[in-house]
Amino acid sequence: MNKDQKSAEIDKVRERFEKSVAAVLVDFKGLTVASATKLRREFKKANVEYKVVKNSLIRHALKDSPYKSLVGSLERDTLRTQHKSLIGMTGVAWCNESPSAAAKVIEDFKKGAGPQGAKLNVKAGLLGNQVKEREWVEKEMAKLPGLKETQAAILATIQAPAQQTVAVLNAPAQNLVFALQAWVRKLEEQGA
Repeated sequence: MNKDQKSAEIDKVRERFEKSVAAVLVDFKGLTVASATKLRREFKKANVEYKVVKNSLIRHALKDSPYKSLVGSLERDTLRTQHKSLIGMTGVAWCNESPSAAAKVIEDFKKGAGPQGAKLNVKAGLLGNQVKEREWVEKEMAKLPGLKETQAAILATIQAPAQQTVAVLNAPAQNLVFALQAWVRKLEEQGA
């Protein structure tokens, strides 16, 4: 790969990180081709973009981002100064809509793929301009509400005051109807 190609690839990786709402870095060492293909399909169904990326490209793409704590030194042969998540094989799952989508797919894959599921390991998560450690990604990220759940909660919050106002405005009329019904029952009881 020449310098221009490398620069173009770094720009593509940087753009993916910028447009995603979250990302999860994984180590897929030991997965069979069939298992890796199944994982890719599951990511695609969840609108998660997944790609194996060279660690050096990730480091260069993130050097001026909020995630620069992953970068360390950009000098050659400086493994001691870079984050442990960028050592070894790295697959990146970029979440385009729901920040929990990749973590949910990984959690389901680990549960349903038997021994192959144990070979897929989370390295780190990138969310809200913060680098999240593996434990947090595995325990908490999958529990985050998805895009649809968040939209529903926001809509319910926006609608609540209007619904309360309608209920307050309808209360006097409703009370009048109840009073009239009680009066009619009382008249019927007296006349019967």
